[in-house]
Amino acid sequence: MGRTRAQSTRRPGTAHHQRGSHDGKHGHGPSTGLRSALGGRSVAGQVFVLQVVIVLLLVIAAVVALVLQVRHDSTQEARNRSLAVAETFANAPGTRAALGSPHPTALLQPSAEAARKASDVDFIVVMNTDAIRYTHPKPDRIGKKFIGTTAPVLAGHSVTEQVNGTLGPLVQATVPVRAPDGRVVGMVSAGITTKNVGGAADHQLPLLLGAAAVALALATASTALVSRRLLRQTHGLGPYEMTRMYEHHDAVLHSVREGVIIVGAEGQLLLANDEANRLLDLPADAEGQHVQRLGLDPGTAELLASGRVATDEVHLVGERLLAVNQRPTHLRDGPVGSVATLRDSTELRALSGRADIARERLRLLYDAGVRIGTSLDVTRTAEELTAVTVPRFADFVTVDLADAVLNGQEPDAGTGLRRTASGGIREDAPLYPVGEHIGFVPTTPQAHSLRTGEAVVEPDLGGAPGWLAQDPRRTARVVDYGIHSLITVPLRVGPLVMGVVNFWRSEKPDPFDGDDLALAEELVARAAVSIDNARRYTREHTMAVTLQRSLLPRTLPDQSALDLAYRYLPAQAGVGGDWFDVLPLPGARVAVVVGDVVGHGLLAAATMGRLRTAVHNFSALDLPPDELLALLDELVGRIDQDELPEDSRAAVTGATCVYAVYDPTTRRCTVARAGHPPPAVIRPDGSVDFPDVPAGPPLGLGGLPFETAELELAEGSRLVLYTDGLVEDRKRDIDVGLELLRTALAGADRSPDDICQAVLNALLPARPSDDIALIVARTRALGADRIASWDVPPEPAAVGEVRASVSRQLARWGLDEMAFTTELILSELVTNAIRYGNGPIEVRMLLDRALICEVFDGSSTSPHLRYAATTDEGGRGLFLVAQLTDRWGTRYTPGGKVIWAEQPLP
Repeated sequence: MGRTRAQSTRRPGTAHHQRGSHDGKHGHGPSTGLRSALGGRSVAGQVFVLQVVIVLLLVIAAVVALVLQVRHDSTQEARNRSLAVAETFANAPGTRAALGSPHPTALLQPSAEAARKASDVDFIVVMNTDAIRYTHPKPDRIGKKFIGTTAPVLAGHSVTEQVNGTLGPLVQATVPVRAPDGRVVGMVSAGITTKNVGGAADHQLPLLLGAAAVALALATASTALVSRRLLRQTHGLGPYEMTRMYEHHDAVLHSVREGVIIVGAEGQLLLANDEANRLLDLPADAEGQHVQRLGLDPGTAELLASGRVATDEVHLVGERLLAVNQRPTHLRDGPVGSVATLRDSTELRALSGRADIARERLRLLYDAGVRIGTSLDVTRTAEELTAVTVPRFADFVTVDLADAVLNGQEPDAGTGLRRTASGGIREDAPLYPVGEHIGFVPTTPQAHSLRTGEAVVEPDLGGAPGWLAQDPRRTARVVDYGIHSLITVPLRVGPLVMGVVNFWRSEKPDPFDGDDLALAEELVARAAVSIDNARRYTREHTMAVTLQRSLLPRTLPDQSALDLAYRYLPAQAGVGGDWFDVLPLPGARVAVVVGDVVGHGLLAAATMGRLRTAVHNFSALDLPPDELLALLDELVGRIDQDELPEDSRAAVTGATCVYAVYDPTTRRCTVARAGHPPPAVIRPDGSVDFPDVPAGPPLGLGGLPFETAELELAEGSRLVLYTDGLVEDRKRDIDVGLELLRTALAGADRSPDDICQAVLNALLPARPSDDIALIVARTRALGADRIASWDVPPEPAAVGEVRASVSRQLARWGLDEMAFTTELILSELVTNAIRYGNGPIEVRMLLDRALICEVFDGSSTSPHLRYAATTDEGGRGLFLVAQLTDRWGTRYTPGGKVIWAEQPLP
């Protein structure tokens, strides 16, 4: 029990919980808990304090020893230097001779001072045998008696000592000056004051103290880390608390009637209490061995070795049925391994079969809730029901729905059903195939369920005359095939019955019973909600798609400026508000527009139709793109403010649009956009760029102007307009989408239709979450030979010249039969320009799909068609123009206006 008892105290979760509860009770944070734990009461705190005291004493002793050693070394250095300087000066040439001269001070003082400064000592004193100084750093000391021991020096010995001299406390060395015969004729003393002797030590002292502080900090930090780890292991408990906890936990561990097993990371058994030893019949030396070598059954050994999470997992061990719960121990910062508890549930053995069945049925219901209704498709939802229930509940499952349900409508009473989904363990069952229209006779269980809305169980199909009467030949084949039992459950949501689900059994000999019926009703009830949701979505989606397609252009208008191709793909999840249009304009020009209404559903589709109609109306005014977008922005703002309920305003605000007008006579394209992705241009050489078109705000915000960009497009260039659903989705950023679009568009000599298909192949997601509108327009130019223009002087006589020029030009074009009408039209228009307009005046004729006559002048006043009275002399000119042309109108330019008229070609 020694090892087991030692290991059984490892219950970090309990201690941690107790400490956490204590902290929470008094409102202290983690730092307060750590300080209190290290305050000395816990084991970790006591160890921390003891180690810090020991480290501090060691550091202090080391510093004191180092200081004393430094001072000793400095004093010894001073002695050696003083002695060396004194001996050097005493033996220097001229020292002995100067001592015997009449004026020794005059000879020795300069040399002594120079030597003192060069040798870095505080003084060099030369004296006679009576110790009278000849030299001294302070001249007033010369001639006075030397302070120090001289008797050994006069005897021929050197003396080094510490004295209190005239310069203060110092270390000095005194040496004799000998005559050639060995006689002492004088003495030389050199020394360093105590202040300078200790200076070296004082200079080293900060370094020593700094090193000591660093050592103390490192030692304290390492001690804190060790103590912190000890604190985590002991959870802040004191010795008495740890002892008490150990005894308590050990007593509980070995007294409970539930087996406890702790397994290490490598699968070795670390601990097993008495109950675990009894339940598993473990050997005496089991602890420390791998669980696979303990003689356990394979399932139990595998569970304990794997460490996986298990909850009430039942294992048969010998004659006992054990419920095993296992959890990893490292989830709460514990050691890596797992702990398992074993509970003897042998008395439940007889009920294990029913428990398995109940568990399987609960799992089946759970899977049905997860796997049925993953899409808003009626047929797919029915197929998901069959996939979930075969073969786990029935051998064959069929779903029969009314045709109205498949179309999103509510079924009528008494209508037949269509087999929508079928699944089984084999594919050769003689049941009605998918797609078959079935009219159930009144005696069948299916007809009864449709009438009453109640489920029916037929335990023995061979003895069920009502079911056999449906189709005697087919029902006989079904019975012969081995299908012997049936449950029919109506697919019902409230009072609405959409169809029936049939569960067939063949492999299992027992028939369906009441428990099976309850499970079948629960499964079908969950599926019925999903099918009804799919039906409702199908109805709304069909309505929205129908509305949306009715609002989009079905064909593109005839025009000569652009060669066009387009693609429109609605979203899979719901109808959006993307739209496009091509609008022929006067002067052989063409407008191309692409827009997007934020949101999905009927509201977005209806709003899209209103915006498209508005663009049609505004384009009839022949406005510049920026002015057209401004009017469209005002319209969207009014829709938001006046016509929609408060909770649906956001569905319209945020609509985007790009509007481009191409003129084949100048090959210029004027573009403006409102919050829309920029257009792309494919040059004739195949290169692709995104022109810098100013990005205006989305429609509906109001208050901000729109700007236009002028693009000059070479003939054969391709202008590409699209919505953001093409280049952006939840998994792809718009910058990535634009680069993919650039790559897909690159290339020369491709038709607009080929370009559309290449773009969709490269960028179209599997299930688009937003509508996609794409239009590619290849530019054409109106040749110079099909354009004629003349400048007209502002005088009435010029009208005749214009008529003559027009006749000659029409003759060159082979349109002589149109000369009279055209001359009359231009005569009226030019006369109006001369009479009511301002110069300059210009006449231009374009030969396109129609003959277009244009008169430019510098006035901004627009003529109006009116009916002249019988007595009026004038006022019939525009009336004649309107009668002789297909259409006429006025458009404004930066320099004035243009009055235009179109005539059909013969």
